[in-house]
Amino acid sequence: MNFRAGEAEAPGIGWQLTATGTDARFRGLAAVDRRTAWAAGSRGTVLRTTDGGRSWRNVSPPGAAELEFRDVEAFDARRAVVLAIGEGEASRVLRTEDGGATWTESFRNTDPRAFYDCMTFFDRRHGLAMSDPVDGKYRILSTRDGGRSWQVLPSAGMPEALPGEAGFAASGQCLVSAGPRDVWLATGGGATARVLHSGDRGLTWTATVTPVPAGDPARGVFGLAFRDRAHGLAVGGDYRKDQPSPQAAAVTGDGGRGWRASATPPPAYRSGVAWLPHSRSAALAVGPTGTDLTTDGGGTWRTVDTGSYDTVDCTPDGSCWASGEKGRIAVVTRR
Repeated sequence: MNFRAGEAEAPGIGWQLTATGTDARFRGLAAVDRRTAWAAGSRGTVLRTTDGGRSWRNVSPPGAAELEFRDVEAFDARRAVVLAIGEGEASRVLRTEDGGATWTESFRNTDPRAFYDCMTFFDRRHGLAMSDPVDGKYRILSTRDGGRSWQVLPSAGMPEALPGEAGFAASGQCLVSAGPRDVWLATGGGATARVLHSGDRGLTWTATVTPVPAGDPARGVFGLAFRDRAHGLAVGGDYRKDQPSPQAAAVTGDGGRGWRASATPPPAYRSGVAWLPHSRSAALAVGPTGTDLTTDGGGTWRTVDTGSYDTVDCTPDGSCWASGEKGRIAVVTRR
């Protein structure tokens, strides 16, 4: 199912599961177009489809079974970059240029204090990855050659992290970009849930408090989506199943300088969010207990599906995809 301009606000949206042949959990998802998507997940698993999800090919890197992939960024059906999370050398970046037939490790973290969570690309060459705070500041990794090589950026322009603050490697959306230079970083675990913004590809940052609940290691902003450099959505809450998640979504119209709570937020914790194609007001948010749709730019949300998903991604040519636990990968449908 694909959207045409003006159709994205229509009701009756749901998900159609695809057969992946695995029970890995896919928190990393990169939808390229209506035919091509990549998913990255537990036990070093990477899948790729080039036929709209009718079949998936296991293109996992050899010897990666001990790695936990939480993010993937794909440029087309052949080129993709995956991020493995964890302390010290468990955090790695791998790249393929032949559809996953071969992989090259382009970064391995050697600092035991660093823990990389998310990754984003501005274009086919320029990208960033972020680590939880080291020496009191988030660490930013930069590439200028499509992920073939990486350098740690200076921390002088990064504000101090709050006590206990970190990113959540839940959906590959704790670091997102829009346009050639703007990037946003989502936080939780501290006294307040913040979103940090950089307008110069990660050299200097400003931090803004959001209304999403925090004050606990399990609470904060888990996922971000910007449809341009001004209009953004934040989702999160408390990921524990027995805890409520009030005010689990927020909206900005000024590039993240200010955030307001959704008047009717999703009813529970949500980890992933994406704007629908060709729409200025419709978006999907996903989490373990369901999918919610907004048609007013994030002001109000309503549940449209109760399946479990961790992340969601939509494409310029009109498709949307979601992935999560037990090998679940789905494409959006109309009901």
